[in-house]
Parts: sequence; C-alpha cells; structure tokens
Amino acid sequence: QVQLVESGGGLVQPGGSLRLSCAASKNIFRIAVMGWYRQAPGKQRELVATITSGDSTNYADSVKGRFTISKDNAKNTVYLQMNSLKPEDTAVYYCNSRILASNYWGQGTQVTVSS
Repeated sequence: QVQLVESGGGLVQPGGSLRLSCAASKNIFRIAVMGWYRQAPGKQRELVATITSGDSTNYADSVKGRFTISKDNAKNTVYLQMNSLKPEDTAVYYCNSRILASNYWGQGTQVTVSS
C-alpha cells in the first residue's frame, strides 16, 4: 500500500499562483507514474499532469504553459506549480500514483480561484 498526502491548496485570486505538494509514504518514484487530477463540482475527474519515472511529463491542454509538474525523489514528493490561475481551475486536486495495475489516490486538496 502507498499513502499519498496532498497539501498546498487554498484560495487565490485570478492570475495568482499556488504550489501543491504530494508526499508519498514509500520511495516509489523510480517505478511509478505520478500524476495530478482534479474534479470540479458536477464534473468528472480529469487529468491535469503526469510525470514518469524518467521525468517525462504530460499536461492537459487547458493547463499547458501555466502548470508544471515536478518531483523530488529524495523527498518522495511530487509538486504541481500552478501559475496564471483562472476561475475554471477551481476544483479538488488529487495526487495519483500508478504502479503497474495499481492506482493510489490522495485525499484531495481544494483549490479555489476567485476574486
């Protein structure tokens, strides 16, 4: 089992920035694809960004150029730097770890973009 704990969410004005963190309970980054997903009220959960063990990244079109995913293997932590935030980025953000056929999720952290 892998536990994932997110932090860093909050309320921010449009155009502002936030950095989310996800701490994993085990050293899994060499074998896992790590990702961030989000779910807005009344909508399905959607992919935001992923990063592989080899540091290849993938982003949803809606966040390209604004969000950056990264990881610190020594700290077992993955980050999501979010810049130029928009009201439509408001959602609960979830950290995900995919190891072969297994998926692990964090509890989520709320991000609200509003003036």
